[in-house]
Amino acid sequence: MKIAAYQGPSPQGDPSHAFAKIDEILAQAAKQGAQMVVFPELYLLGYNQMHRHTELAQPVGDDWEIRCAALAQKHKCGLTIGWAERDGETLFNSASTFDASGIKLGHYRKIQLWGPNEQSVFAFGDSYTTFTLYGVKTAILICYDVEFAQHCRALADKGVKSILVPTANPADFSLVCNTLVPARASENNQTIVYANYCGADNGLSFCGQSIIAGPGETILAQASHDTEILLVADLNEIDKIEPSLLSTQQTDYRKVSS
Repeated sequence: MKIAAYQGPSPQGDPSHAFAKIDEILAQAAKQGAQMVVFPELYLLGYNQMHRHTELAQPVGDDWEIRCAALAQKHKCGLTIGWAERDGETLFNSASTFDASGIKLGHYRKIQLWGPNEQSVFAFGDSYTTFTLYGVKTAILICYDVEFAQHCRALADKGVKSILVPTANPADFSLVCNTLVPARASENNQTIVYANYCGADNGLSFCGQSIIAGPGETILAQASHDTEILLVADLNEIDKIEPSLLSTQQTDYRKVSS
């Protein structure tokens, strides 16, 4: 399976621009043989557009998801994308995954809301989402979620081998891209597809450096901090990793009494 991460600038609150870009990127990804593209966090409006999320958030199954499904079907390429979900009076920082036929495989609400801005707009999610993607048990996390080893380990315990992560990682937090994401992937023998923004959005700058990290300290693809790019990785490369390089932490871990 080939999988991709799109790194690009924010749509700056304009959903029509976002959908035009999704159309363009899915076409590009399909030509390169990718079967899934992960877009950044809250991509349909742009991350740092909290007033726009409050105004325009949509319920599950409304126009945004219908259009995402149609674009996946059009290009025969799946997508995972972050967007603002409305459930009655409550808003969630959510992400959905659609397969290459436009079928919705999973929907997830961010568990670890980051900082006062997010927490003033969105409610906390409270559960994991898993599904099978081309024979691989897969989950969605969003941005800050993946920085918690506990979440990746909990997913590993559920048999998850691949985690799709829309993110909006700011400029001062390159540690996440270069250290934490590869560490999470290596600890649990998982592949993590981490799709970030580059540039700035409403005064907030992003660090870029989107990454597709695999087991055994394998970096399958990584972007620079400031370039719009589609990263594409062949996950079959993971099968070539020397078994002695794979982590045994899941089986070796010993609990101790306090």
